Amino acid sequence: MKKILIYLLLICGFCSGTVAQNRNDEIKDTLSSVSSKEIPVTVDKRKKDTWLNRLLYGHIDRTYEKKMDFSFVAAPSYTREASFGIGGAASGLYRLDRTDSIMQPSDISINGNMSVEGMYVINIRGNNNFKGNKSRLSYQVSFCNQPLYLWGISYDDCLQNPAVKYTRQRVGLDVDYVYKLTDDIHIGASLSVNHSKAHKLENISYLNGQKQSYFFVGTGLSIQYDTRDFILTPTRGIYLMLKEMVYPQVFGNYHKTLLSTIFIADAYQKLWKGAVIAADFYGRINDNSSPWALREELGGSFRMRGYYSGRYTDNSQVSAQVELRQRLYKRLGCVGWIGAGTVFPSLKKMRMRNVLPNYGLGIRFEFKHNVNVRLDYGFGKDTKGFVLNLAEAF
Repeated sequence: MKKILIYLLLICGFCSGTVAQNRNDEIKDTLSSVSSKEIPVTVDKRKKDTWLNRLLYGHIDRTYEKKMDFSFVAAPSYTREASFGIGGAASGLYRLDRTDSIMQPSDISINGNMSVEGMYVINIRGNNNFKGNKSRLSYQVSFCNQPLYLWGISYDDCLQNPAVKYTRQRVGLDVDYVYKLTDDIHIGASLSVNHSKAHKLENISYLNGQKQSYFFVGTGLSIQYDTRDFILTPTRGIYLMLKEMVYPQVFGNYHKTLLSTIFIADAYQKLWKGAVIAADFYGRINDNSSPWALREELGGSFRMRGYYSGRYTDNSQVSAQVELRQRLYKRLGCVGWIGAGTVFPSLKKMRMRNVLPNYGLGIRFEFKHNVNVRLDYGFGKDTKGFVLNLAEAF
């Protein structure tokens, strides 16, 4: 845990330095006058670069004027996993080449949360588009100390066992570099680092003989077909991704090398004014004997929203969802979705009777230009819950 605290302090220093840099990075207006006759001049008066103005006017695209267009907000929070607490979110947009009007901007988002239950979580996500629009670096860094409930590490165990308490401690890093072969086809290389520990587990038998702590380093290759207009809030296009990951035994503390296959298929289509229909299919097939730290958990912020993350756990997952997104007024919008998903030990043992339903409603607020804050309320089998996050779920 000492290492995690050190990482947290480094991130806080990074955030404060970034915000300070942005305050002096605006383009000044120039005025011209004519000597023969006084002509009224209309000046584009910029709002003073304060925290409040960055929140109120953050939806305006300033990436051509500023090295980093950055805004943040903090507020009380509540989640099923962590009870009451305080959370904060920050989002930044920037362009490495501010003369390129075709390439979509790069982005970075930071979410943090602390609760009265002793939970603290920090997630940093971003997409960095390099000059020339030929390559992109996507990344996610996470630190967490979460008091949670555990029902087991297989679907059958999760159905039968009562919940026990434990604290999940995790440090994770995921990096994907993709290069354009054509306008729409990309190839990529991936790196994943994961250290997870089940701390203070009330019943060690729930791990079925596995260790309480694991460390993994994985590498992978991917191929993608991507025509989305903007990664964080797509309104049109198709995204197909096939990735193969390998976790060598020599780089971790598990007794064998592990393989994982990930497939994502997303589609987006504009309908009437302000409306977009979006569809998402996700599948991840892991080795049949994967350790608990690499297993798939149904629920969370992006898929099967409303389920307690980890309520259903097993080696692999398949899920699908369709969402209607509607802009209501200026920066305000709403969504509704339906979906289904399941976790299973292997493809041969996947059963239709274990597929679980999911549906819900949500509201959207355009926090930054084309970057939404979303509040979703999801429903499932004998469950429901809120999700608060930056950017769309998919």
